[in-house]
Amino acid sequence: MNTFSNLGLSNPLVGVINHLGFSNPTPVQEQAIPLLLSKKPIDFIGLAQTGTGKTAAFGLPLIDLMDSNNRSVQALVLAPTRELVQQTAKQISQFAKGVKGVNVEVVFGGASITNQISSLRKPTQIVTATPGRLIDLIKRKAINLDQVQYVVLDEADEMLNMGFKEDIDQILSFTPKERVTWLFSATMPKEIRRIVTKYMRTPVEVSVNSKVQINKDISHKYVITKSSNKVPAIRRFMDIHSDMSGILFCRTKRETQGIADDLVNLGYGVEALHGDLSQGQRDAVMKRFKTRSMQLLIATDVAARGIDVNNLTHVMHHTLPDQLESYTHRSGRTGRAGKKGTSIAFITPREERRITEIEKRIKINFEKIEVPALEELKSTRINNWANLIINTTVDSQAESILRRLNGQFEHLDKNDILKRLITTQLDHLKIQEGGGADLNESSESGKFDRKNNSRFNRYFVNIGTIDGMTKEDLIHFLSDNSKIDRKYFGPLSIQKNCAYFDVDANHDNKLGEAFIGIEIKGRDIRVNLDEQARKSIFFTSSKKKRKFRDKRFSKKDYRKGRRRK
Repeated sequence: MNTFSNLGLSNPLVGVINHLGFSNPTPVQEQAIPLLLSKKPIDFIGLAQTGTGKTAAFGLPLIDLMDSNNRSVQALVLAPTRELVQQTAKQISQFAKGVKGVNVEVVFGGASITNQISSLRKPTQIVTATPGRLIDLIKRKAINLDQVQYVVLDEADEMLNMGFKEDIDQILSFTPKERVTWLFSATMPKEIRRIVTKYMRTPVEVSVNSKVQINKDISHKYVITKSSNKVPAIRRFMDIHSDMSGILFCRTKRETQGIADDLVNLGYGVEALHGDLSQGQRDAVMKRFKTRSMQLLIATDVAARGIDVNNLTHVMHHTLPDQLESYTHRSGRTGRAGKKGTSIAFITPREERRITEIEKRIKINFEKIEVPALEELKSTRINNWANLIINTTVDSQAESILRRLNGQFEHLDKNDILKRLITTQLDHLKIQEGGGADLNESSESGKFDRKNNSRFNRYFVNIGTIDGMTKEDLIHFLSDNSKIDRKYFGPLSIQKNCAYFDVDANHDNKLGEAFIGIEIKGRDIRVNLDEQARKSIFFTSSKKKRKFRDKRFSKKDYRKGRRRK
């Protein structure tokens, strides 16, 4: 097997690599490094997936090719996202520590351009950059590309997907025509071929089939459930796998933030990562994620580009990506460095055909799995809770606090106390879980029971957070007054002035009438089927249904629970 020492790299650089703990090159490094170090500079195309070591494949040769006596920018690395250029710059800088006089700087949007301009005044041989910020610096004459000899287009397919085609054209126009271009991409769409034809001269192409590695180390699974049950299903997997450390991919920034907010409100350790966050916020989220301060990072595809965190156990897909190749990028975040990982896609019955498409396109096999049942979840939660109690160190204040309780538990024996503690855990499970006992749906090709779609009725209640209610309080209130067991309540969405909730259609008979005459702070409580709420039909204290319209509110205001200004 090849080692870094016989790829043509300089002895100081090999020493740094050994010191960092890298023993053997990856396939893309083994093939690319000797070609890129050849005496006659060549244009190069490297086709490789994320996680195959391509940063070192171009970063190591760049360091050895730099003239440390030349203070000018000699190499330019372009990448699509802030996270990726930062990660690339960090890795190349680590390699360059043993090579005197080679400086690496990184420039990207969302950070102080003044500080970046100041950094570029120092002798700098290698610059890693996002296209947008680099163009800003060029316009300000803060960077000169006249002496650039090497341009690296990293994640080239993603840069085009993100709309950087014109930016790349503009940047390359500022570099010398005799420069060398190295292009790295996971796929080779037509637009990439256009760049190759326009800017590269008889490039040497190396393709590394990393899919075999990915298939070997990652278990690909999928779950069929309703769209409205995807988040409850994800929560069950998070509860079953309490040691989970992973990423949940969503399609839009709004979806990402909404799911993160819902899970945080339910007590889960998650955070969102998307383009609407400031650079400082993104850096803080990534720092917490890398230190395992959260169970799940919820991210868009773009925001997650360049994330390189070891030992991720799971990648989950709230929505499958539009481009099938993106599935490989996503799932490749786990199952790295010989570790096993799991990729789980949450799909509706109609989306099952896309699973077949992915299987055919990238040659992998999916396993259909079920959402964990409530009984399994109960057992797991109780066992985890029991282990937590057993392994908890007794606080020094516990004794005095117990004395202050004045013997309130004296009439209960040990088993009575334990039963009550267990009940509080199960009660918490009923409130949090929602969505019915079974969240699984049948395949579209199988016998799909469409009646399941309507077994829960959606209700409106004119109580919200303004009344000091939490989700837990409201479920208790609704259950206690309607005499409907909490296990028959589904998902509840609480807003400022109102809330929407689901109830099993087999147990909600005359639910609204149960609240006739009940008041909170002098206000009649109204509980209606959601469709009735939209039409402003309410139960009132007159013991009968009647149409009611408060002139201060519009129909839209009733739906959203807002007072018209």
